[in-house]
Amino acid sequence: MLNPLIDPFGRKIKYVRISVTDRCDLRCTYCMPEGFKDYREPDNWLKFDEIIRLTGVLAQLGTKRFRLTGGEPLLRKNLPDLVAGIAAHSGVKDISLSTNATRLPRFAKALKEAGLKRVNISLDSLKRDRVEKICGRDVLTQVIAGIDAALEVGLGPVKLNMVVMPGTNDDEIEDMFKFCLDRGIVFRMIETMPMGFTAIDAGHTSLQPILERLRINHGLIPTIGEMGGGPARYWQTPDGRAQVGVITPISEHFCETCNRVRLAVDGTIYLCLGQEEKIEMRELLRQNADDETIIAALRLGITLKPERHEFREAPEKIVRFMSQTGG
Repeated sequence: MLNPLIDPFGRKIKYVRISVTDRCDLRCTYCMPEGFKDYREPDNWLKFDEIIRLTGVLAQLGTKRFRLTGGEPLLRKNLPDLVAGIAAHSGVKDISLSTNATRLPRFAKALKEAGLKRVNISLDSLKRDRVEKICGRDVLTQVIAGIDAALEVGLGPVKLNMVVMPGTNDDEIEDMFKFCLDRGIVFRMIETMPMGFTAIDAGHTSLQPILERLRINHGLIPTIGEMGGGPARYWQTPDGRAQVGVITPISEHFCETCNRVRLAVDGTIYLCLGQEEKIEMRELLRQNADDETIIAALRLGITLKPERHEFREAPEKIVRFMSQTGG
C-alpha cells in the first residue's frame, strides 16, 4: 500500500462517500426543493468503470470504506455491478449504502451477494401524513418493507437515520426508539445541516437535550466499539439490546476527526460539506490518466481540505443542496 492521503491537519482519508446519482424518487424538504430540475446530465455522470478505477486508486492510498449514496442510489441501474467492482479491490474493508429503502425489497439480495455489507435507511417519522409531508409521497409502507428486506438478507447492522426537525417530528423520538428496539436496528438522530435554503428552512434542533432525555429514560451508556467509521457517537442500553447514535454537526461538530470526502456523481470530490474546496476528477478519468497522475491530483487536492465547516458561523454559505453533493 502507498503512503496514505493525509490532509494538512493530520487526518487520514479512510472513508469516501460516492454519489451514483443526483436523482431521487422523493423530495425530502431538507434535501431537495420542490420542483428542482437542476440535475447533472447523465453523460457527465461517472461511469461505473470510472468509479471502480478511482476507488482502486483510493484503496491503494489507504481508503478502506466506501458508501454509495445519491440522491437515491437505487435509481442507478445495475448497482450490484458497481458494488462487486469495488469489493474486488484489495484492502477494501466495508461497502455500505445510504437509501430511502423504497426499492430495497427488489435489490437487497443482489446487493448482499455482490458484497454490500450494510445499509443506512432514512425515515423521519412513523406517521403516514408526516412522511408524506416531509418526503412528498406516502412511502411509509415501502420504507418499512425495505427495512425488513435488509434484515432478512443480513445487511446489518441496519441503521435508521432520522433528521430531527423542530415542530415537525421532534415529538416522535421515543416512538422511533421503540420501533428500532423492536426490530433490532440502530436508531440514529441527525441534526439538520444548512445545505441550501430548503435545509435552512427546515430549522435546527440541538440533539444534546434529546440525547440526555433518552439517556435518563433508558439508562444509556456510551459505547466503545466502532460502528462504521463515520461521525456518529453511540450509546446503548445496559443490556446491549438497543443502540442510539447521534450526528451533531451543529451543536457539537466532529471536524477534528473528519476522515472522509465526498465524490459527487459528476466526478467532483468535495472535501467538506460546509466549504467549497474540491478536486475535479472526471476529466483525468476520461483521459485514462495513469495511476501516478491520479494519485498526484489526489495528493495535491487533499492539501485544500479545510480544518472545519462554518455551519454555525455562516449557515447560508453553502447554496448547493445535499442531493447535489451526495448524502
